[in-house]
Amino acid sequence: MNRQKAARYRELAAALREDVQSGVYGEGGRLPSEEALAASHGVSRGTVRQALALLRAEGVVTSRRGTRRVVLEQPRVQSFAELSSFTRWARSLGEEPGGSVLDLHWRAADAIEADRLRLAPGTRVLWVLRLRTLGGEPVMVERTVYPEPVGALVAAMPADTVSVTELLEARGVVLADADHTVDLALADADDARLLDCAPAAPLLRERRRTSDPTGLPVEWSEDRYRAGTVAFTVHNSLATTALARTRSEG
Repeated sequence: MNRQKAARYRELAAALREDVQSGVYGEGGRLPSEEALAASHGVSRGTVRQALALLRAEGVVTSRRGTRRVVLEQPRVQSFAELSSFTRWARSLGEEPGGSVLDLHWRAADAIEADRLRLAPGTRVLWVLRLRTLGGEPVMVERTVYPEPVGALVAAMPADTVSVTELLEARGVVLADADHTVDLALADADDARLLDCAPAAPLLRERRRTSDPTGLPVEWSEDRYRAGTVAFTVHNSLATTALARTRSEG
């Protein structure tokens, strides 16, 4: 297979994937026949078959012998910005996000913070404690550490800034990559007070390191969500894996 043909079937798969995810065919709907797809996209039926095979491997469509491909249920794939920014995620759900800085001070990075931010132990960093809300309801306590250049920008922001991410971007700090770890943590005294839960109550914890386009860490954050407020889901297939944060239905 030459490069041009390989690129063509991937281009077709991308176009069909976008149609599926935007609801063109509806959940459980059937795609057009191979002949119709070939004609409408100006490609051979062989190219159509390769594109459909890729979508089948990804879990986008399925098929049974003698029937056309059927669209499977598609979880909403969240953008990088929505997963990295609480504010953008909340707005994407039609929720009203809120945030307030409860504590902010400069201190020496501990061993874990220095490792995550790729700094020498004891390097000066900005530590920020924020309470995040959805529709006025407290849902998350955010503890974030910033290296000094970024921390200086954060320290100058108003205490009631809703989106630190958006203000950093406005000042030229580009967030391009993030690692997420999701697990369980027990509420400490501050968590219990701020989230109105019992001490040692189980909380959903997300730890996140975000980097700029050069790979330089911009922030290291530990976010603790009150139980029953949000959920993280993973959709994976042979070709792709997508992480999504959603409002809990519990």
